[in-house]
Amino acid sequence: MQQARCPPALMPAAHGTGPSPGPLWEGGVGRTRPPALPLPPAQLSSSQEPSQWEGGRKVQGPGSRGPPTPRQRHHRRRGRAGLATMATLFSQTQRRPPLLRQAIKIRRRRVRDLQEALPHRAQEIEPTSHHLSPEERALLYEEALYTVLYRLGQPEPTHVGESSELLRYLQELPTLLHHQAFRMEPKEHEQMLRQVQELEKPIFCLKATVKQAKGILGKDVSGFSDPYCLLGIEQGVGAPGDSPGLQRRQKAVVRHTIPEEQIHRTQVIAQTLNPVWDETFILEFEDISNASFRLDMWDMDTVESVRQKLGELTDLHGLRRIFKEVRKDKGQDDFLGNVVLRLQVWASPARPACQDLRCREDQWYPLEPCTETYPDRGQCHLQFQFIHKRRATMASRSQPSYRVHLHLLQQLVSHEVTQHQAGSTSWNGLLSPQAATVLFLHSTQKDLSDFHQSMAQWLAYSRLYQSLEFPSSCLLYPITSIEYQWIQGRLKAEQLEELAASFSSLLAYGLSLIRRFRSVFPLSVSDSPARLQSLLRVLVQMCKMKAFGELCPERGPLPRLVTEALQTGTTEWFHLKQQHHQPMVQGMLEEGKALLNLVQDIIGDLHQCQRTWSKIFHNVLKIDLFSMAFLELQWLVAKRVQDHIAVVSGAVTPEMGESLFQLYISLKELYQLGPVLSERDGVLALEGFHHWFQPAIPSWLQKTYSVALERVQRAVQMDELVPLGELTKHSTSAVDLSTCFAQISHTAQQLDWPDPEEAFMITVKFVEDTCRLALVYCNLIKARARELSAGQKDQGQAANMLCVVVNDMEQLRLVIGKLPTQLAWEALEQRVGAVLEQGQLQNTLHAQLQGALAGLGHEIRTGVRTLAEQLEVGIAKHIQKLVGLKESVLPEDVS
Repeated sequence: MQQARCPPALMPAAHGTGPSPGPLWEGGVGRTRPPALPLPPAQLSSSQEPSQWEGGRKVQGPGSRGPPTPRQRHHRRRGRAGLATMATLFSQTQRRPPLLRQAIKIRRRRVRDLQEALPHRAQEIEPTSHHLSPEERALLYEEALYTVLYRLGQPEPTHVGESSELLRYLQELPTLLHHQAFRMEPKEHEQMLRQVQELEKPIFCLKATVKQAKGILGKDVSGFSDPYCLLGIEQGVGAPGDSPGLQRRQKAVVRHTIPEEQIHRTQVIAQTLNPVWDETFILEFEDISNASFRLDMWDMDTVESVRQKLGELTDLHGLRRIFKEVRKDKGQDDFLGNVVLRLQVWASPARPACQDLRCREDQWYPLEPCTETYPDRGQCHLQFQFIHKRRATMASRSQPSYRVHLHLLQQLVSHEVTQHQAGSTSWNGLLSPQAATVLFLHSTQKDLSDFHQSMAQWLAYSRLYQSLEFPSSCLLYPITSIEYQWIQGRLKAEQLEELAASFSSLLAYGLSLIRRFRSVFPLSVSDSPARLQSLLRVLVQMCKMKAFGELCPERGPLPRLVTEALQTGTTEWFHLKQQHHQPMVQGMLEEGKALLNLVQDIIGDLHQCQRTWSKIFHNVLKIDLFSMAFLELQWLVAKRVQDHIAVVSGAVTPEMGESLFQLYISLKELYQLGPVLSERDGVLALEGFHHWFQPAIPSWLQKTYSVALERVQRAVQMDELVPLGELTKHSTSAVDLSTCFAQISHTAQQLDWPDPEEAFMITVKFVEDTCRLALVYCNLIKARARELSAGQKDQGQAANMLCVVVNDMEQLRLVIGKLPTQLAWEALEQRVGAVLEQGQLQNTLHAQLQGALAGLGHEIRTGVRTLAEQLEVGIAKHIQKLVGLKESVLPEDVS
């Protein structure tokens, strides 16, 4: 058989082309769907219908139907008129995605080779439509009604027993009467039901499989038997009861109750007490209410001489068997036991209807004796299934069974998902009892193998997943089942092509979801990580299947395909964010703010990748999403920042300098976030990014000094030269000055210029500005003291203000002394040791600091002298006042 190939996947569309995306969710993307392609009808007669079951030995029952009646011919003509629109080819040919810039290694590009990458969106994957045309819906509805009307057997415990409830389910949703499953109006439903009831009944069959037996009687001299089975359907059995006549009939053998041409026989298994047959037979019957299944097990008796039998003698029991053989006729087989089962048991208090055979049975049955001798005769393992032959519906006559089941499954699953969405709940993948019953009956009656049921489930779920919202974990069971039962030769060429197309379609759709995982699986939704992990596991299991490897041999490894999708999706996400931050008003400041917001979004996305997404991709596919996203985004950011700085570097205004400083800090954070790269990763595009901002350094330093000077002036103007407390003798301006200097140190730490020599010059500038601000503060605080004491008549108050000024200067001297620690001079000295001359840092920075401290000491000493002079005048006046006191005042009373 020719091997089916996967259709090529989708090629990326040009930017701005292709269908516009609709609402996004895990299981589907809303969009306009192309019309379905009609499948050419295959008008199969009953003799041309493909085999509906596999395994064992299939023996057709006797009897064939005669020529069709006029009513049958009428319905066949009516069905052929709409047969051309019967089926829909759900899978469509797609084209393969490109290698997604595989030849271009972004991480190996140097900064001088950076080029703008034009945004391109891969063509959206069009999910196959699961909606049916009116003609297709009518035929499928007819098939479902036919299935319910001619159901056989007792329902399963979890299934619906009432056919009327199933008919209501097929017509309408249980909760929303205006929303029908097949969108059938009541008149349409009644008319279709009458038409189905007028169709010819199917041929009812019991598919019986004789698996094995154990513990049977040994009838031969050797102690073993040569067992075989005779089985068939006995018709015309009366109502069950305990009458002696009925009991005698149940003990009768198959040869006496069933016509010879309707008796089926298994092979003879030689010399065993635990035979294994595993043979299947199709037994037809007309009326289930008066039909019984009968199976007799016999020991094949071969004609042997007494001498041969004596040679096989092993014990006294064997000798007794020899005497018995001598007495009976030669060639007469020995009866080993039988199994008699009514297909349908009449309801009565003694025998409730629950004793009916189920649609499918798989049990061990005891072998009953004809007489009371040897009551324990062993057990026989039998499997039963009620099936139909020659179903009169148009769908059954014109399409393979699994395809009809596929369409029915798609319709009912879509119905279930829609029902849950209408109730604002998510479908958990479990079908309702009504839907499960209809599908079980249909697969049983059509005798679909487990493999074809799994294949239909896979095709239905994989298609619906691309248009409806439900958990991807629902795809795991059919994947596992197909893998377990996979035999390529059991499928026809068109089935192989359909299965290959479903693999290709789901893979392409899954890659499209992975490409857009940031928007399809947002972290704002709590279960997004679990949904993404489930999708990845489904794709991994699918690509590991033997069927996938045989039908899609040209597909690359899944990790490579996912990596390419992630790279493309990361680039697309970047350009979407860039468009989102595009300013409404064009201008350099606005462009700078937009670029800053873009970099912040990228940093946030990388943090999310590091904390959540990268763990998922690494656990499932061993893909380092964080490193891949960083390498991709840093290249795009580098080019964008370079273009922006090239435009604004000519005239850096204070406002623009502030914008560039914030952008520099964000780029520094982004660069430090990156992983440790190996030599094969090459040079990062952000390597040496600080050089891009060199023209803005003077503006940054001037801005820092200007802001600090304004704060010092404002702090002194608001200072009332009053101590802050009993233990704190300095005023508010000293505290504000300490905060101002701390802000300067923080700015220096934020800048943290990588180039050692330039970092030294920047530090020199910071120290120089700090020392200058200290001297400016001394002058301002003294002027403030003179201003406040000018109108004071109380010299003591003026002296107190002068004390506060001296304490403020002393506090300033202590703050200035912490500059080496705050500006990390020791680390700077280690960095610049290789580029500066010996002692240059000591001669420059420490000389500046010592000069500032000396100036402050001089100011403090000057203040103390002034204070002493004022206190000296006040003390002299106080002594003179004491001398002028009257002598009547005792010395100890003088205060």
